[in-house]
Amino acid sequence: MKIKSQQDFFAGLMFLVVGGGFAWGATTYNVGTGARMGPGYFPLMLGILLAILGAIIMLKALVVETVDGAPIGKWAWKQIFFIIAANLLFGVLLAGLPSLGVPAMGLIVAIYGLAFVASLAGTHFHFKGVFILATILAAGSYAAFIWGLNLQFPVWPSFIAG
Repeated sequence: MKIKSQQDFFAGLMFLVVGGGFAWGATTYNVGTGARMGPGYFPLMLGILLAILGAIIMLKALVVETVDGAPIGKWAWKQIFFIIAANLLFGVLLAGLPSLGVPAMGLIVAIYGLAFVASLAGTHFHFKGVFILATILAAGSYAAFIWGLNLQFPVWPSFIAG
């Protein structure tokens, strides 16, 4: 059977794999029943729905010819690298690596690091724009997670916070 829309087919395949993975992972928790839901119930149902949606999109890509069904293009390696690196840097800056002697730098520094490294994935880098975005993101995160949800994790580096 010929794939008539590569973009839709592989998007559906991604949904199917991710949904199936989440559904399978959710079975390690107590699922419960519809009347008495356990912690695994919602991720299981969401994973199943995502997998079903992926299967429908994949089948549609095999049957229906679409206008935007062009072949998949080249991988955007630069963007993939910088987005993954930004997330890894965020985790390291937020929590540190005690086994390697890297201290936790806190939420604010981690958000600035995330914003600046992720912005390198784009075609243009504007320091002022990224700085404004990082400041708004840091202030919003502080308000939501520290004030709103009262989460307990370092906001500033230990040598600043005392």
